[in-house]
Amino acid sequence: MSTYFDYIMIPLQLLIVFFTIYYFTLSFFGLFGKKKEVKIYDEVKTFALIVCAHNEERVIGQLVENLKLLNYNHQLYDIYVVADNCQDQTAAVAAKAGALVQERFSDSGKGKGFALEWMFHRLFAMDKKYDAVCIFDADNLVHPNFLKEMNSRLCHGEKIIQGYLDTKNPEDSWVSAMFAISFWITNHIWHLAKYNIGLSCVLGGTGMCIDTEVLKRHGWGATCLTEDEEFTMKALMEGIPTTWAHDAVIYDEKPLTFKAAWNQRVRWAQGNFDVANRYIPKMLFKGIKEHNILLLDGVIDMFQPYFLLISAFFIIASYIYEFIPFYTNILYDVLPMAVWQVIGIGQYLFPVAVLIKIRASWKSWAYLLTYPFFIYTWIPITAIGFLKRNQHVWSHTLHTRAIGFNDVVIPEDVVHVGPKQVILTKALK
Repeated sequence: MSTYFDYIMIPLQLLIVFFTIYYFTLSFFGLFGKKKEVKIYDEVKTFALIVCAHNEERVIGQLVENLKLLNYNHQLYDIYVVADNCQDQTAAVAAKAGALVQERFSDSGKGKGFALEWMFHRLFAMDKKYDAVCIFDADNLVHPNFLKEMNSRLCHGEKIIQGYLDTKNPEDSWVSAMFAISFWITNHIWHLAKYNIGLSCVLGGTGMCIDTEVLKRHGWGATCLTEDEEFTMKALMEGIPTTWAHDAVIYDEKPLTFKAAWNQRVRWAQGNFDVANRYIPKMLFKGIKEHNILLLDGVIDMFQPYFLLISAFFIIASYIYEFIPFYTNILYDVLPMAVWQVIGIGQYLFPVAVLIKIRASWKSWAYLLTYPFFIYTWIPITAIGFLKRNQHVWSHTLHTRAIGFNDVVIPEDVVHVGPKQVILTKALK
């Protein structure tokens, strides 16, 4: 009886072993600091800061005011706000705050990816040229050092860079706290870990810096529900990895309600499956053909939602196995029980290590107790995303939290750049 099921269950178990070892091993490389880098303080690169905003009158003003205070030569960057299909005062508020407003109205091609494509075409047609573009969401706040960090990375030859994704409202609700903890953990044991060992990271939708020559040469072309991941994989196929700037911090507003968080994550899952279906086959083929570890690692990255569904299926099968052993269990043959125990303990210690590292508040520690439940909710969300993977309707997340930069907390492991930063940070706080 078990012979036939083994054709499915044995490969699944081998896949689970591989991913478990991969995640566990990778995590260590993000817990012990950043790899050494020589920072370049000369401000030479020019930037177009682009914000796509759809009905964001409540928060866009705070972001524009924040961007005007960045610790960087103000002659070397401009702030553009794309008021995308707005029915409110987003354009007026942004213009009053000092942004260069570009209004876009389109019945087709709705969503951030299309708005960025439209803006890039307009930007490249302008007389003024920029070395790079930085992309933010309307609800963001940006650390004063952001452009200094990106300038340094660009001077070192990096072409696509993702900044540290933090949360500006980590204690507003249980949901925003779960998002904050999730992002803190991901920043360290995923993005920083990958950067430390030379693998490509993945863009996170905001806090992104892209060399304009890359955009001109290869085009944007990322218009799905997860345009950040789509452009990451497109660039990786062209041999351009995404790097990680741990000290370039962006503060994002997280949803307050479980319903809003559910809808947002379903959209992410839909987009992830869409990108995976289009890029895994060709990236896997090219990675094997060229013996390219970066491409193969990109395949692993895109396979994550499938792995989550496979893991959930195997957990259900393992419960059935207790009563009806319908397959051959090889997990403990491949890895000894002691190793599984270490990994099991480690998955709970990693979040603790990250919260210690960033010196999280006592409230975050209290919320950490319910974090596993939040993680398990990804299983039904991912399943729904799989079923809806071919639907491409953009859903907008309403942002209402008008927070200034002086209300956010700078992560303890972020390094201040240059003597002027200390003065500016004190003035803002």
